[in-house]
Amino acid sequence: MAIELPDELIKLEEQAWAEQQAGALTVETAAAVQAAVTEHATAIGESRFAVEAALKKKVRHPDA
Repeated sequence: MAIELPDELIKLEEQAWAEQQAGALTVETAAAVQAAVTEHATAIGESRFAVEAALKKKVRHPDA
């Protein structure tokens, strides 16, 4: 079963990924993503690690 990811979470990860690629990832952005991932994982009853992996795959490897 695929993990559903809300648009807000995807946008946060896209921002973090862009900052990371530019060498400018901030603690605030990273913390916001982690908090959102944890909140979503809790809400849907999935592990935080599974949600984070699905999110990174969607944002960083959309063709996979």
